[in-house]
Amino acid sequence: MRVWARYRSFERPTRLLLLNQLTINLGFYMLIPYLADHLSAGLGLSVLMVGVVLGVRNFSQQGMFLVGGSLADRFGYKPMIVAGCALRTVGFVLIGLVDAVPALVIASAMTGFAGALFNPAVRAYIAHDAGERRVEAFALFSVFYQAGILIGPVAGMLLTGINFTATCLVAAAVFAVLTVLQIWALPGRHGSGGNSREDGRSVLAQWRDVATTRGFVPFAVAMIGTYVLSYQIYLALPLYTRSLLGGGDSATMLVTAVYVVSGGVTVATQMRVTAWCRDRWGSAASLSRGLFVLGAAFVPMLVADCLPALDDGTTVVVGIIALLSTAAMLAVGTAIVLPFEMDTIVGLSGNRLVATHYGFYNTVCGIGILLGNAGTGWAMDLARSARAAAVPWAVLVATGVVCAVALMALHRRGLLTVTPEKTPRPTETDAPTVSFEAINWFAAADTAPTQPLPMASASASASRSRTR
Repeated sequence: MRVWARYRSFERPTRLLLLNQLTINLGFYMLIPYLADHLSAGLGLSVLMVGVVLGVRNFSQQGMFLVGGSLADRFGYKPMIVAGCALRTVGFVLIGLVDAVPALVIASAMTGFAGALFNPAVRAYIAHDAGERRVEAFALFSVFYQAGILIGPVAGMLLTGINFTATCLVAAAVFAVLTVLQIWALPGRHGSGGNSREDGRSVLAQWRDVATTRGFVPFAVAMIGTYVLSYQIYLALPLYTRSLLGGGDSATMLVTAVYVVSGGVTVATQMRVTAWCRDRWGSAASLSRGLFVLGAAFVPMLVADCLPALDDGTTVVVGIIALLSTAAMLAVGTAIVLPFEMDTIVGLSGNRLVATHYGFYNTVCGIGILLGNAGTGWAMDLARSARAAAVPWAVLVATGVVCAVALMALHRRGLLTVTPEKTPRPTETDAPTVSFEAINWFAAADTAPTQPLPMASASASASRSRTR
């Protein structure tokens, strides 16, 4: 009821975009978890070709976020959201109907680039419409995001029991409905600076401004740890599960349980966690402490692998407890970080080129995920051969600590504060262009008057207290 009341308290466009995100994840996770098995077992592709198809999808999304963000600032948020949903519709239809490798690569690239189009636009739109309630809006965004991840694989499992083509066509239908819904019901929006074409600068000049925004790139680099650590629920934890149970249905069920715990904890606790952190810690402290929690999430795995030799049954029980504890703590850490992370990006951008800032940020973090996952996989292989299974978990714990300390240092230098601003209410027309000057990443904190990132207004706080 608390989540529903908060949801209804926002304007219609924000409510639509939150529901949109749930449905996007429903359609996406209905299909993607079963794609590798379809390509290898269903179509008989080699492991190399499966990796190519999946890698193209990931690169087309992570590598093109900056382009998608720039297009959203240049042409408006709504066109990119609509185009992304439409492109993913076509991509999913192709994946379900074709079996030639070139066609599969094209379809995979289409589904990835679709995400690069609508993801920065959706986040920038929500930030624009929510105004001073950005933190609360992004907390709700996290709830809806995780709800889609929870429901999607279950629906996909049922549909894949019929056949994979049915799964693809239903997922495509979900995105087709979303496309029509966005065209019909979503108002057009530009950022508070209006259409980015009006400032007369090239796209490269705007990218240069984003890259030299005071504190922005150091913040993005420090936050890579958030993504490397949280992504281990898809890499290190499943690998550990298979080494613990030896594969088979029992390992699959345990991996599913890990995902359910992660999503369930987020959905159940996100709003309370965000309100508690905002009231007691504030934005910058929540970010650094959230990273500490993400690092500490791997302590149960570290302890489990450091215990002396136990009998097989006890080892399995200890491993399962460690896995589920780590999944729950990763969910809590992400719940602490995400709303303040999204809000900080808007604050550092000065409400200019917001979608481009989101796109740049996601590109930096995408590169970090690629390197972090490669490093984690290499470390786990090396540790297994050296019989030092606890080492990768110790490295992950240290990663959280290092990134948290880096964020604390940025905060002490005033690089996570922003100049006072007024967030305009959404309008159907473009706002006047506001001048934007790029400044040094590490400029001294006292070069301009600063204040903490905007918090919820008094009226919003009163509303929250009434809904508790």
